[in-house]
Parts: sequence; structure tokens; C-alpha cells
Amino acid sequence: MKIGITCYPTYGGSGVVATELGLELARRDHEIHFISYSQPIRLTDGAPNIHYHEVEVSRYPLFEYPPYDLALATRMAEVSQLYELDLLHVHYAIPHSVSAMLAKQMLAATPPRRKLPFVTTLHGTDITLVGLDRSYLPITRFSIEQSDGVTAISQYLRARTIKVFDVKNHIEVIPNFVNCDEYLRKPEWQEQRREYASDDERILVHLSNFRPVKRVLDVIEIFDRVRKKIPSKLLLIGDGPDRSQAEWLAVQKGIHDHVLFLGKQDRVQEKLAISDVMLLPSELESFGLAALEAMACEVVPIATRVGGIPEVVEHGVTGFLADVGDVDTMARYAIDLLGDESALRAMGKRARDGARARFCSSKIIPLYEDFYRRVLERAA
Repeated sequence: MKIGITCYPTYGGSGVVATELGLELARRDHEIHFISYSQPIRLTDGAPNIHYHEVEVSRYPLFEYPPYDLALATRMAEVSQLYELDLLHVHYAIPHSVSAMLAKQMLAATPPRRKLPFVTTLHGTDITLVGLDRSYLPITRFSIEQSDGVTAISQYLRARTIKVFDVKNHIEVIPNFVNCDEYLRKPEWQEQRREYASDDERILVHLSNFRPVKRVLDVIEIFDRVRKKIPSKLLLIGDGPDRSQAEWLAVQKGIHDHVLFLGKQDRVQEKLAISDVMLLPSELESFGLAALEAMACEVVPIATRVGGIPEVVEHGVTGFLADVGDVDTMARYAIDLLGDESALRAMGKRARDGARARFCSSKIIPLYEDFYRRVLERAA
């Protein structure tokens, strides 16, 4: 198949999943065309069957806000016609599914008139935040209903979408995934531990885009409690609006020398694989991709019991769950686990087994391929 993929190319779960999906599909001999305003964050190396098409947005004095959605629709139509794409797969309803709908209508009305079905994948913020803004709710609902196929990354998000938007079309749940051959605990990576921690220290890790919903300050609070009981370092991967507050809080707590801000990383698996525990105290996660990536690397997630996380992490078996803001409980889980080597390694093994059993790309990518075929059959 020839598939166009559009996503936000920033450091966040939806962009990561969309990019990894394209890479996995390309490995299975599909022709993939990324269409976005900049190259997706994890699309770093040239790969066979992968093409990137930049969307250029013209800036005129007339426009206070350049119309990216219209420029995107035009580029989608151009690429689809030039490369004879079979379908578009857009990640996030707003504005990507609206642009895809316009591109579809443009191609249907312009000779040689061709069909261009499109699939919308809902990732969470488009529903839980953007979609609930009254000014966006009608167009979000309409774009979902006009999609030729709709997927959601968790049962939680599917139920939330149906409840909030009262959409009538079917929403297929296809969960996020991880390449279990790339995300694992490779022995050769373990030498990197000494770059960040001494042999008698544990390593905790947090991975996010540092938005308020991720509650990065809670990460610092948890680590402060852990550090008082267990010699340890904290690796913070990513960047975003709450980084400066987190840095300042670490200084106030007197633990700044033990908190390492690594910024954005291309190969996060190498940092995860040297860690022991993942802290994910988010206010809301529609899935919890960071937890899954950690689990595949035998890193135990300690997360909040919200959204789709309980569909990924089994409390007491593959990780631990607590209420939002309960930093004392999350710290206690970390202290107890990090103080018991055999329990830590046993739970790490169960975490990887859980990831492999349900969320490896080898299991999830065929679900997308089958979904695409069904969409194309209905559109024929």
C-alpha cells in the first residue's frame, strides 16, 4: 500500500507512535509518505520506502495566524495525486482530519477525480483537551464522523470519545506499540550506567514533553523522598514548559547534582535500558507510551491510576499505580522496590513479558494493515 501519514512532529506520544508506525510499515514493504510542517522527531535516518514532504505555510500581513490547515490540505492533495496514494492516515483530529477531508474532496472534484479515503487516529489531547473547548467541539465531532476509519489508542479513549462527542461511527481500538527487538536491556549498553551513576546507586527515569499534565514537579518530589533512603540518580528525558520549574525545585531541595536533565534524545531506549524505575505521575494519560517503552526495557513503571495506564500496567505485577498527586505512596513503592534487588529484577522481567505479550509491534502493525484493507474495501 501507499500511505500518507500526518502527525505533529514534536516530542510527544502521538508523533512518536505515528513515526514508528510509518517505519514499521516501510519495513513491511509499504510505501510511506510523511506530510508535515517539519520532519518528525524520530525520523532521523534515511530508510527505504520512506518519503518526507514538507508543508510550507505562506506568511502574509493579512493573516495574523497563517492557515496551516489549508496549506496542509493542499499538500496532502498534491502528494496523494503525484504519488497515487491509497489512503491518508492522520494522527489527531484537529486539524489533521479536517485537512484530510478537504484533500479528499479536492481530489474527488478535480479531474482525473480519484478517491482518497482517510483514517483518523485519536491520541487523547485532541479529545480530552482541544475537543472539549466549545469552539472546537463541533468541528472535532464532524471530522471524526467524516473519517473513513477511526482508531483510538485505548479502551478508555474510545469510551471517552463516544461519551463526549456522541459519535455514531465505529471506533476501533488499536493500542500503542513498541519494537521489542529495539527496546530491551542490551548488555553493551550497561556500561553507560557509569556515566550517570556509581555502582552503588539506582537510576530513576522520567520521559515526557514536560507539559503541566505530566506533573514533572511531582517527579522531583518523589525522587527527593527516594534519594533520602536510596542512593540514586534521576534522569529526565525530554523538554518543555515545566523544565525550568523542575530545575529550580531540584535546587531548592538540594538534589540538583543528582537530577540530570538530558533534554530530547533520539534513542531513548539506550537511556531506559540502564534505568531501574520509571516515574510517570501524570494527571492524565490516554495510554502511557513512556510506561510501555520502559517495561520493554525491564524498567518498572510507577505511575498514576488514570486514563489508559491501567490497560498497560498491571498493579503489583508489572508495575505500581497510585492516585494523582500521591507522591508519598509512589515514593514508598520506589523505595521498597529499589531496596530489594531480587524483587526489582523479577518485576522488571514481568514488565517486559507483559509488553511482549500484548504490545510488540509484530502484534500491532498487522492490526493496522488489516484495518487499512477494510477501509479501502469499503471505499472502493
